[in-house]
Amino acid sequence: MTFDPLQYKATTREQWQVAAEAWHRWGPALEDWLGAATEQMLDIAGVGPGSHVLDVAAGAGGQSIAAARRTGPGGRVVATDISPAILDYATRAAAQAGVKVDTQELDGEALGDLPPASFDAVISRLGLIYFPDQRRALAGARNALRPGGRFSAIVYSTADRNQFFSVPVGIIRKRALLPAPEPGQPGPFSLGDAGVLQGALEQAGFRNVSVQAVTAPLHLPSAADCVRFEKESFGALHQMLSSVPVDEHASVWDEIATALRRFETPQGFVGPCELLVAGGTK
Repeated sequence: MTFDPLQYKATTREQWQVAAEAWHRWGPALEDWLGAATEQMLDIAGVGPGSHVLDVAAGAGGQSIAAARRTGPGGRVVATDISPAILDYATRAAAQAGVKVDTQELDGEALGDLPPASFDAVISRLGLIYFPDQRRALAGARNALRPGGRFSAIVYSTADRNQFFSVPVGIIRKRALLPAPEPGQPGPFSLGDAGVLQGALEQAGFRNVSVQAVTAPLHLPSAADCVRFEKESFGALHQMLSSVPVDEHASVWDEIATALRRFETPQGFVGPCELLVAGGTK
């Protein structure tokens, strides 16, 4: 099966349109899980009072809000995403948090359409991994930065260190008879192997590139809650599941639930997760 980036992006946009409400609803769990790594990303990007920040593939805007709290009224945060529905939730969440976040529907590979050298920082939390043309996205991010501006992103490391996600991916891939992704294709672990993320930033022209591994286990009451979280809001899983007959979907989720129970502890579900937080200077 030949990978079609245009069809992939169209499907991705539609699935995030559908999942927007759930991703927003799971916001508190997302921030509990990703909050520490997000603060590290913002530190690396140099986000502070007065900063102008571009958030790429912002989703429901948790990290946009965290950035806006740092920039204060003298700064600006622009949250971009391919899904207008999810940006609507980002706007609502920012208002509820008492901060200002501007939103713009924009493909993360089309950052070259933005005025050049107009941001102090560009950030992306779990977005870059899903771009078919990551090189173009990084080039656009660099173009949007002022000289000396900083880029920082969070991605998953390797599949074996992210079993809360890779176990469901493996089960669905097997049931859908999908081949392993080719090198360079988008996916949750596309930038996780040693040196790949650093090389991508350096090839895009960033200087002083750093990559740090961060342990970020996903804590939920039970494996069933993890399945519900992923079933409701993980577009990548639904994109793969579309290749499985609809009447088999329930049994696939049952198989995933059984497999994830291995991560239940007396304190609840603890899903193995390791993130990479990268940064570079224009």
